[in-house]
Amino acid sequence: MALPFSLSSLDRTIVTAFRAMHTQSSSNCTADHLCVLVHGLWGNPCHMSYMATALREKFSEDKVHILVAKENSGSFTYDGVELGGERVTNEIEEKLEELSQRGTHIRKLSIIGYSLGGLVSRYTIGLLYHKGWFDKLEPVNFTTFVTPHLGVRTPLLGWHNHIWNVLGARTLSTSGRQLFMIDSFRDTGRPILALLADPSSVFIKGLEKFRHKSLYANIVNDRSAVFYTTGISRIDPFVNLKDVTINYVPGYEPVVIDGENPVTPKENHEELPAFTRRLAGSSRTVLGKVPIGLFLIIFIPIGTVLFLINCGVQSIRSRQRIRLHHEGKTALSPTMYSFPLMVDDVRRTAEGVFENINSTQSQEYLPAGTEELVTPHSPLLRPKTSRSLSGFATEKTSSSASGDGGSQDEIPKHQMEFPTLALTPTQFSMIQALDDVGFRKYPVYIHNSAHSHAAVIVRSQKKDFDEGKVVIKHWLNDFEA
Repeated sequence: MALPFSLSSLDRTIVTAFRAMHTQSSSNCTADHLCVLVHGLWGNPCHMSYMATALREKFSEDKVHILVAKENSGSFTYDGVELGGERVTNEIEEKLEELSQRGTHIRKLSIIGYSLGGLVSRYTIGLLYHKGWFDKLEPVNFTTFVTPHLGVRTPLLGWHNHIWNVLGARTLSTSGRQLFMIDSFRDTGRPILALLADPSSVFIKGLEKFRHKSLYANIVNDRSAVFYTTGISRIDPFVNLKDVTINYVPGYEPVVIDGENPVTPKENHEELPAFTRRLAGSSRTVLGKVPIGLFLIIFIPIGTVLFLINCGVQSIRSRQRIRLHHEGKTALSPTMYSFPLMVDDVRRTAEGVFENINSTQSQEYLPAGTEELVTPHSPLLRPKTSRSLSGFATEKTSSSASGDGGSQDEIPKHQMEFPTLALTPTQFSMIQALDDVGFRKYPVYIHNSAHSHAAVIVRSQKKDFDEGKVVIKHWLNDFEA
């Protein structure tokens, strides 16, 4: 099998696992359930090897057939959610046809997306729904791991956040513009991520068809996508971990957190009054902004040149691929393009730069008393209790802070109040729509790795990624074959 990326520099254990996995998937089997795994930005199929291997160990070949999407590997992830989703859809249809010709008839479908792959998967689901596949297949499991469902824009307040939102959006070609939500999808005049969360769209209609929907979101050390976007949340209850007691899912301590009741106040801990909390949050000194300043000063002379050159080259190539795709000249096969090995090295440097800058951004909150003004409908700021993060903690709104609210504003004693993040009205609407779909949300606490984005799925065989194996075990125990 020809791969659109080089295996030479990858961990040999991963390569062996991937090849064994492909050999298994090519053999004749009686499984009627197809599970599709979709990797993330700058990724390749080998990133999903531990997940695929664990899935195979849990379910034999006569239970589940595994497809690891490969057509969006490496720099092809620059091409955007739309083209990425079309490629994955094409892979699924080709696999279904291949299996059918071998006498294997698939009746059930599950899709698992990692990072950007979760957004690509949601686009794929819309295409499959539109093409009538869900009349033939039963959608069973849909899970995302650390997927930036709300994009990667940092909260609205602060000059440093505005700079990052402007510059960051222009370094990853089409995918970058979409992740920062400054794109205009086709003739809608709206960002593609907003369309993916539109209740009237085929994307939400298709997503609703899945019997089980879940997500996993890191609470610390995720340098690529922070908690509010991967957890689809208006609040972040994990900002001050010293003030709370974390409640874990029994048997998965201390990694997988109970999504319905993740935190409780520590005993003898006196919670700050609303005004004091906001004052403390808004009184960050200049010293609090020093890390990003120092990083940029050191990084600019050398890193900026390599980073921007690579981004420019990849953006040009991405636009060319998209143009050829739209002209019908690619047959959805990006393997016709080959890149020098040097580009892979520069891309890895660029990935580190992007993650390091993104990780320096801090949380910003709406000023006290303005939460209700963000959107015209207060339910967007009062998430309904469900099997999700929305049910475990409450936003501190002007009505609840003043004590004038009715019963809907009363906060149970075991719950804590947290300030609302300074998101955009579009992001608040997206949260409401995705919460209505009914995700099970599981926060994840990776203690031993500073790169929890990779550790959560055991992206490579490293000792400090072992906590990710607990996450995968939990996912598999909820997986319906």
